[in-house]
Amino acid sequence: MIKVLIVDDSKVIQEFLDHLLSTDCEIKVVGIASSGNEAIEMAKTKSPDVITMDIQMPWMDGYEATRTIMETHPTRIIIVSENAIEPQSKNRYQESGALAVVIRPAPFELLKYEAFQKELILSIKLMSEIKVVKLFPRSRKVLIPPNPIIKLTEDDKNRIRVIAIGASTGGPNVLQIILSKLPPDLSVPILIVQHIAPGFIQVFQKMLSSSSGIKLKIAQEGEKIMAGFGYIAPDNFHMGVTNDGKIILSNQPPENGSKPSVGFLFRSVANAFGPNALGVLLTGMGKDGADELKDMKNKGALTVVQNEESSVVFGMPGEALRIGASNTSLSPERIAKVLVESGLKNRL
Repeated sequence: MIKVLIVDDSKVIQEFLDHLLSTDCEIKVVGIASSGNEAIEMAKTKSPDVITMDIQMPWMDGYEATRTIMETHPTRIIIVSENAIEPQSKNRYQESGALAVVIRPAPFELLKYEAFQKELILSIKLMSEIKVVKLFPRSRKVLIPPNPIIKLTEDDKNRIRVIAIGASTGGPNVLQIILSKLPPDLSVPILIVQHIAPGFIQVFQKMLSSSSGIKLKIAQEGEKIMAGFGYIAPDNFHMGVTNDGKIILSNQPPENGSKPSVGFLFRSVANAFGPNALGVLLTGMGKDGADELKDMKNKGALTVVQNEESSVVFGMPGEALRIGASNTSLSPERIAKVLVESGLKNRL
């Protein structure tokens, strides 16, 4: 059961969100706060797994309340507000320590509420798996020198024609971080497999698209992959790619208990592109994709995995490191830099 604290100064919205969340048997609303100060106190006393946080509230807005909670009693926080669509909101929610943003439709946009309900419930379930880190109080915040990043040679940059990414538990948040740092004119396509519950892939794609620097779409059989686009494997189909850069969707049985399987994607990319690919294995339980990432490396591809410090579950990337599928483990921010460097020239 996922314990949720609702924070909103409107009684109408409080009751509305309580009603929406109560329709899911895996979610339990354990408290409702009407102000930022009340939210800070209830984060301590109620110990919720996830907090939905409004922005505009009297005395203390949602960003300030979020920041204070993350400094004193770290909790997974999702900004849920009609006003979160404003351009300046993205930086503010990231700085405050919130994990995600879900745009609440205006009261008169009733037709949008079904999609909003699905997105909110999915976000709560996904974010409930993310481990949170206490923020330094701003008066004592220290700067930590960045770890060195791998350097791509000019040959590396020239030969990469496709990027393949696999993720499981904790992946959605990491993918948001990585994709948000990519330029719209990235000159290679990206293929993405994320283990996710059936029926939520469209909401997942929409959630990632809200912050992604490149265009994201759910992959379709036979379509040509193009630079500057990200292709997400659809529900209940493995995704691969042909030698001439066309999507393959397969209805074969699950691999490593998963469908879509990261291993299927990596194996396909290794066969189709050999040394002209970059493979990325992110946080996740089990070992899906580890052996196939090593296959990519053996065929000359560049490979990288997420580091243990930033992984919710270090199963998949840890197994890849153990078997020598990659010599490099990086934070999501460093992985994004590698992707940007590898996509400087279009070879597809």
